[in-house]
Amino acid sequence: MPKSSKKQIDKDEKKVIHELQKNAKESIDKIAKRCKFSRQKVWRIMKRLEKNKTIWGYAAIVNDEKLDLKHYILLIKRTTLPIDEKLTDKIVSRQLEKISPKFGVKIESSLYVHGIYDWMISFTAEDIKQAKKFSEKFNEFYKGYIGELYLLETLFPIKKQGVLNPKAIDVQKGRVLFSRLSRYTEI
Repeated sequence: MPKSSKKQIDKDEKKVIHELQKNAKESIDKIAKRCKFSRQKVWRIMKRLEKNKTIWGYAAIVNDEKLDLKHYILLIKRTTLPIDEKLTDKIVSRQLEKISPKFGVKIESSLYVHGIYDWMISFTAEDIKQAKKFSEKFNEFYKGYIGELYLLETLFPIKKQGVLNPKAIDVQKGRVLFSRLSRYTEI
């Protein structure tokens, strides 16, 4: 049997990834059926994607409110100081991430970005006071390298990790209502 072309392998991997992004907890049999592949082929693709770090891990999408948590985004603009070895070591060693639980903060994502801001951190905390303490500690931790910090609180997640929030759609009424925002806006 001839080997698949690189193009076909990439196409097959993308099909499996798409199904995993919809529901990573889905059985391999169901993913195989949707992709029209054998169970063994899906398993081999998943193992290859894990080995080459295309798939970093699997995570549950959680309703933060049920855990009495709020979601925040920290937007960071650097100063013009060049990135030196000291700063690189702080970032790579993830020192801030290691101490964040002390502030009641769980970092979800940390992204170095291009645009108006240079870095974006997505995290959860019990309240705005904890989030502000974390922001202050962040500013102190990277003193001299931070030009501006903006703390945003998520009012309502419409989609997380590509999955639509089940509370975003009120099927019975046939329209989209945003529970926390509905007192302000009806769409």
